[in-house]
Amino acid sequence: MMKPSISTLFPLIMLMSLSVAGTAQTPTVKRTVVCIDPGHPSEVNNGFTVQNGTTETHIDWVVAVKLQKLLAAQGVKVVMTKSSEKQLVKNKERALIANRANADLMVRLHCDSSPDQGYAIYYPDRLGTAQGKTGPSQEIMDRSHEAAKAMDRGMSAVLEGVLKNGGVRGDSKTAIGGKQGALTGSIFSEVPVLTIEMVVLSHKSDAELIKTETGQNKMAQAIADGVLRFVAPSSGRVLK
Repeated sequence: MMKPSISTLFPLIMLMSLSVAGTAQTPTVKRTVVCIDPGHPSEVNNGFTVQNGTTETHIDWVVAVKLQKLLAAQGVKVVMTKSSEKQLVKNKERALIANRANADLMVRLHCDSSPDQGYAIYYPDRLGTAQGKTGPSQEIMDRSHEAAKAMDRGMSAVLEGVLKNGGVRGDSKTAIGGKQGALTGSIFSEVPVLTIEMVVLSHKSDAELIKTETGQNKMAQAIADGVLRFVAPSSGRVLK
């Protein structure tokens, strides 16, 4: 039997090389992942106290569900830290859920109780220690600060004239963060993390707004806008 000549094999070799090269050059697109953490119940507070006709746990949950739908509609993979409104999840575990998902951002939703009013955005601004763990890393603090600034731009664009903007603040300004250096959910976080105090629930006008579906929709839209400004700043997917 005659062996095939090199001139016969050459086209086949080239075709195989092009096929392998084409496969190797196929880009792998990483899907954006956002972890939504509806605050409470936790080991710190169950969030069941009624203030102006509603509870923090309820508001955190309903806004989280609306936010989940808005982000999913934009192609974002959403991971929730709990599956029902009154499910107890400890703060360390909430952070670990976001870490395991390798989230691009973790958004923790809360409602404040204070003499103030309006919303505020918190990020880890210094190292903290809780349960034998010191964190987060400087990289996570820096990325979280960038996320906080993007969130502030997004929320203010939607909520201007609706709620007072309390601006960007460090975890160290919170009651727990002031004692630990950072919030527990931030200390254990290996991904950028924000805590949003959506309203001051003890303030009557804040509570009246967030109790309505219109107010809840607006808050979810504002947070979604802020999320997308951080995780997809050049995609043109910012919500209007």
